[in-house]
Amino acid sequence: MDKLQTIVDSICEGFEAKNTVRDETLRRSRQLIRHCANSIRATHRDDFDDARSLLATARTAAAEMTADARRYPDLYYAGYTQDALKELAEAHLTYALITGETLPTPEELKVEPPAYLNGLAEAVGEMRRYVLDRLRRGDVSTGERLLAAMDDIYSLLITVDFPNAITGGLRRNTDMVRGVLERTRGDLTTAVRQEEMKAALRAFGERVGLAGEDSTFEV
Repeated sequence: MDKLQTIVDSICEGFEAKNTVRDETLRRSRQLIRHCANSIRATHRDDFDDARSLLATARTAAAEMTADARRYPDLYYAGYTQDALKELAEAHLTYALITGETLPTPEELKVEPPAYLNGLAEAVGEMRRYVLDRLRRGDVSTGERLLAAMDDIYSLLITVDFPNAITGGLRRNTDMVRGVLERTRGDLTTAVRQEEMKAALRAFGERVGLAGEDSTFEV
């Protein structure tokens, strides 16, 4: 029995060490998600310097989180850990897609492929939000550029035809991308038609001699 007591004590010590890492990983995952959310918010404000700084902070937080978690595969691949890494991918990809910079790879971000692809899918939702903000400012060209990128992303994601157990539920997010893409296409088409109509009305006004008057044409 003395030997059994030693065995159980050793196991408990291992559990204690693992539980400490688990608690710390949960704390760090929440911290990482917060940095990523703040970076995305800065990107939407066009505060790109702040967004880059927050992305750097997020990468540091991710490195700290995974350094210990990797010692325990079940903790590293747990939902809360991979969800936080997915947010890291989403924040970086949102920034790169909106600014037109080179997209980071999974290896550069040190995230697993499922987290990367699901982060890419969720970045499309952030792009839609950015497109709508730009359309409200009358910036149709940015909307057209981002819509083309959204279309390319969807075309690539639908080719990833593997079970959800491998892709981390990517199929569901790909379906979400399709809906976001079509709604954004409709919104952009409406905005383009409005701009065309405004241009036509302005041209008509100039032809009939109203260019110098106070009359305005509303669509």
